[in-house]
Amino acid sequence: MELQRTTSSQQAVKANKNALLKSVLIITILLSFTVLLAGGYWIFKEQAPRPLEVTNENGEVLFTKASIMGGQAVFQKYGLMDYGTVLGHGSYMGPDYTAEALKIYTEGMQDYKANEKYGKTYASIAADEKTIIKNKVIKEMRKNRYDSSKETMKLTAAQVFGLEKVRAYYKLVFTKGDGWGLKANLIKESDLPKSDRSYVAKGDQITQISDFFFWTAWLSSTVRQGDKITYTNNWPYYEDAGNQLSFSAIWWSGASITILILMIGVILYLFYRYQFGMQEAYKEGKFPRIDLRNMPVTSSQVKTGKYFTVVSVLFFVQCMFGALLAHYYIEPESFFGIKWIHDILPFNITKGYHLQLAIFWIATAWLGMGIYVAPLVGGYEPKKQGLLVDILFWALVVLVGGSMVGEWLGANGKLGNQWFLFGHTGWEYIELGRIWQLILIVGMLIWLFIVFRGVKAGLKRESDKGGLIHLLFYSAIAVPAFYIFALFINPGTSFTFADYWRWWIIHLWVEGIFEVFAVVVIGFLLVQLGLVTKKSTVRQLYFQLILLLGSGVIGIGHHYYYNGSAEVWLGLGAVFSALEVIPLTLLILEAYEQYKMMRDGGVIFPYKGTFWFLISVAIWNLVGAGVLGFLINLPAVSYFEHGQFLTPTHGHASMMGVYGMFAVAVLLYSLRNIVKPEAWNDKWIKISCILLNVGLAGMVFVSLLPVGFMQIKEAFYHGYAASRSSNFLQKDIVQTILTWRAVPDTIFLIGVLILVLFCLKALFNLRKPTHKDEEILPVKDLSIDED
Repeated sequence: MELQRTTSSQQAVKANKNALLKSVLIITILLSFTVLLAGGYWIFKEQAPRPLEVTNENGEVLFTKASIMGGQAVFQKYGLMDYGTVLGHGSYMGPDYTAEALKIYTEGMQDYKANEKYGKTYASIAADEKTIIKNKVIKEMRKNRYDSSKETMKLTAAQVFGLEKVRAYYKLVFTKGDGWGLKANLIKESDLPKSDRSYVAKGDQITQISDFFFWTAWLSSTVRQGDKITYTNNWPYYEDAGNQLSFSAIWWSGASITILILMIGVILYLFYRYQFGMQEAYKEGKFPRIDLRNMPVTSSQVKTGKYFTVVSVLFFVQCMFGALLAHYYIEPESFFGIKWIHDILPFNITKGYHLQLAIFWIATAWLGMGIYVAPLVGGYEPKKQGLLVDILFWALVVLVGGSMVGEWLGANGKLGNQWFLFGHTGWEYIELGRIWQLILIVGMLIWLFIVFRGVKAGLKRESDKGGLIHLLFYSAIAVPAFYIFALFINPGTSFTFADYWRWWIIHLWVEGIFEVFAVVVIGFLLVQLGLVTKKSTVRQLYFQLILLLGSGVIGIGHHYYYNGSAEVWLGLGAVFSALEVIPLTLLILEAYEQYKMMRDGGVIFPYKGTFWFLISVAIWNLVGAGVLGFLINLPAVSYFEHGQFLTPTHGHASMMGVYGMFAVAVLLYSLRNIVKPEAWNDKWIKISCILLNVGLAGMVFVSLLPVGFMQIKEAFYHGYAASRSSNFLQKDIVQTILTWRAVPDTIFLIGVLILVLFCLKALFNLRKPTHKDEEILPVKDLSIDED
């Protein structure tokens, strides 16, 4: 009797802990998204103005709001965000057009003032005279002459001269090419899409894009009304324009580190004090024995085999595009002298394909795994489930093929007024035309329907609405739900506000929601395999989700430091981005525990390949997403680094190291169960895993990181525009490092090729379904709570 009371008391304590954690998670989500949405309203309210008319001192109209909007549309239409950057966001081959235009604009004003006062160019006057002119230019360009009551703005004579310099420069660049990967005559002066007329003024497209670049230079060098810093918080760094690191950037860099150290102590105390780790479900000597030959296999599960084979092929194609991109940094306008390759696949189109295919193959692996596990959760195969799986597969094939064709046509200006609908939307990571975005959303909803049909019975059996099966389904719902925010971006949306929503896709969907889904799926798989208890897993998942969402949602703010958003994001982004390191650190501790479970399982444990990649995920999660992310997210570092090579250093280590490795892990777990056991060979998986990790490490630490360090140093001593110019990339040391990158790239590609061959072989050795539709499967019932 006493023992029963003790047991009941312990269960009540555990139940109370879970109830508390659920409440904390719900409050965390509500508070985080409240802050994020309030910050979005602040961005909308404080965004840099787009004047209805910009005039000279005599009242003559120079350009209009329609010109700015039209120029932004031209920038998007031709996929130039996949070549260079605006306000630091985009790709890294070309220049940052904001910094470049600011330099030209400033030098134009300096020449005008020098000629007006001394009758000479700025370069030819004495040093003390240069100081006088420089100070005059800074004072004049930083003064805000926007009239909010009339929504008009005047430019001084010197500013008008700077504007004309900007226009002349980009007219030359877009007709003759920039000599560094940008094709000549990419933008046709007469090519004015009819549907763009709602936000395109009179004049050719080159003038419009020049005016758009000038506008971004203006907002980056003009002080906000009633403030002491510019609309971009004094970015980009350029002393001649008066842009220097702000006090807020320095203060919040130090504050974020201080708060990080404090929170590490608090969270580690909670983690160990309340035992939020997963607890082993087996006792020593009684590791669960898994017989794959007797494991049930349904029709829908077997049909996921073609999903995973396509995943491996897309992975290889995506990496080949990456290799071509790396080569363009050495030979920007051809491939080993073959110019027609560059003519067909210039840098911007290749970069768009490289990013989109990464999202496609990673997402498809996760979708395939979701389809596979659905019958295991629900305990049966719904009627016609296999047919729905086939329909979704061919819908994905149409999406991938159609969108790639559309992006190529759109970025080459061949879709006319349909460029945004069917072509290239112009936003990095969400290049898909609007129609393809809608098809992707529909495809994910079909996938969610397939998953729901499979897990429905398990959801009904699980009394706890916050239990493991419910958590799995909630995370599945979030996958299509968060991509919908891509529809909030339209061609006429202000660049700053559109960028706010764009990072909802990149940071919250690609990084945040996928990471939440990954954590829940790993927990589910460990319970399904009998390695850990369900209760400890659910408790650990709540703790991890609180940390991930509590830091990651508001942590999105580090992308808003210098894109024209309000200064408040310097504080919010700095602090919460720093805190994102903590859950990533805890995940590697859990991964070590999982590794020990695998090791204790002995030689007959069938999922070694999956665990090798899960360990890789945990390591890269800490190093790539955590350490390298923290390196560039401090405002004081980001100010000089924003949009340089340290960004893809973090990007490659986190995107491939975390999400890519996890996609391979779930691919191998699913294939292991549907492939004939005698046709499986862990040796090739182990070799592939080693090569992928070695290649990625070489790519990140031998190539991207050193170049990134040299680039940030260049920005510190010579200004940001200099660090983003082709002159920097053409330095001998930079070219040498980028050339030797071919070695780790090749190692990585061999690892990918081995994985492709392995998946192709697996496709021809699939098991036959052992259970029919609506037949009860002999699987572990995860809806039952354990004592």
